[in-house]
Amino acid sequence: MVHPTTVPDKGRVLTALSAFWFDRLADTVEHHLLATRCSQLPPGVAARADELAGRVMLCRRTDVVPFECVVRGHLAGSGWVEYRREGTVCGIALPGGLVEAARLPEPIFTPARKNDTGHDENVPFTVLVDELGGELAGLLRDLSLAIFAHGAAHAAERGILLADTKLEFGLVDGRPVLIDEVLTPDSSRYWPADRYAPGSSPPSFDKQYVRDHVIAMGWDREPPAPALPDAVVAATRTRYLEAHERLTGEPLSAWMERARS
Repeated sequence: MVHPTTVPDKGRVLTALSAFWFDRLADTVEHHLLATRCSQLPPGVAARADELAGRVMLCRRTDVVPFECVVRGHLAGSGWVEYRREGTVCGIALPGGLVEAARLPEPIFTPARKNDTGHDENVPFTVLVDELGGELAGLLRDLSLAIFAHGAAHAAERGILLADTKLEFGLVDGRPVLIDEVLTPDSSRYWPADRYAPGSSPPSFDKQYVRDHVIAMGWDREPPAPALPDAVVAATRTRYLEAHERLTGEPLSAWMERARS
């Protein structure tokens, strides 16, 4: 659900982090990103550099795979809700006695069907196999787990836990290509490692902060989404900027300087 209130610099953070990860993952998976600098963009776009700097990516066209590839390393969100009810996450049986935010014995792959309306639908891996074929489904699973492992290892070095993430792929000549955004605070659940305590919901660098606010104010998740107060907007922006700086090792201003060139 899209809230009517904008968060300054959020789009730039998502673009900058995606570019950072696409570059780091180049040896792991083929991706669709071609350019982010204004000088590398088509003339009609480059002419709007002041407006678009840091907010636009030039990408290859792909045939989008109609599933999100979700990897979960911790028990959180909808996974925690299902586990309390069924002892499973997306139908995958887990050991008993786990608490909220607990680290899973190993990361699990839980795909979701992309729907045109409403929420995405969690589906068993067998649905991926039936609709995409065993070879492609297995490759998407293996790539997703490898991307998660890479992201989690780097984030841990920066004092951040990567709890889960969702990835999207397209096909180019039948080959899976990583597309959209990758390992950003909008597509991933990030927690500060020094404030992590199993048994409770840790503070986050991601949009869970906004979710928690609107749930606390009693929103029933039906449109229209409520506006966000200034304090929530400012705190959300601070979280996104901190996530970017800790993960990339540089402030957003450094990324913006390169993007304008």
